[in-house]
Amino acid sequence: MKVLAINGSARKNGNTAILINTVFEELHKAGIETEMVQLSGTIIEPCKACWACGGRKNCVHGKDLFQEIFEKMTQADGIILGSPVYTANISANMQAFLERASVVTDMNRGENLLQHKVGAAVTAARRGGALTTLDAMYHFFMLQNMFVAGSSYWAFGYGQMPGDVQNDEEGLDTMRNLGRNMTYLLKALEERRNGS
Repeated sequence: MKVLAINGSARKNGNTAILINTVFEELHKAGIETEMVQLSGTIIEPCKACWACGGRKNCVHGKDLFQEIFEKMTQADGIILGSPVYTANISANMQAFLERASVVTDMNRGENLLQHKVGAAVTAARRGGALTTLDAMYHFFMLQNMFVAGSSYWAFGYGQMPGDVQNDEEGLDTMRNLGRNMTYLLKALEERRNGS
């Protein structure tokens, strides 16, 4: 099994990456392979509404990393989306990515490209806006017929400067529990697929 994380932060290996890696630690304990794609230093172009992705199972525009990342999403068993809070919402790169991914899946509805995968979202917040940021990412999962893993609290950590979330013990505990719940759901779905 494999879980792909997409980190929409402009900061590579910042607070959002720390939260994702905390979830990863629990997945690794269960032998689940992980990979994090960080959008830092890249620009994801917005959807051009050309509808050319219909029947192709991916976006036709290849000037950025979208095609490569979306292909990895279709191959993964689970997907973690992570974004810091930017003006009470997800980052511009994450917004552009999710809009394009939604159009690709919508234009290829019969292919069920992300159906029945496990999704989880995390965010790093200085103080406010965490819930609307999480909502934006969870709405994407729900539109894709995915299963969503929850935790013991909302999946965010407090931190402004890089590394600050390491001081939010409750936030880190929430990430660990999210990782355990994601593991449970992934294994339960695998057992069902295998007829166990």
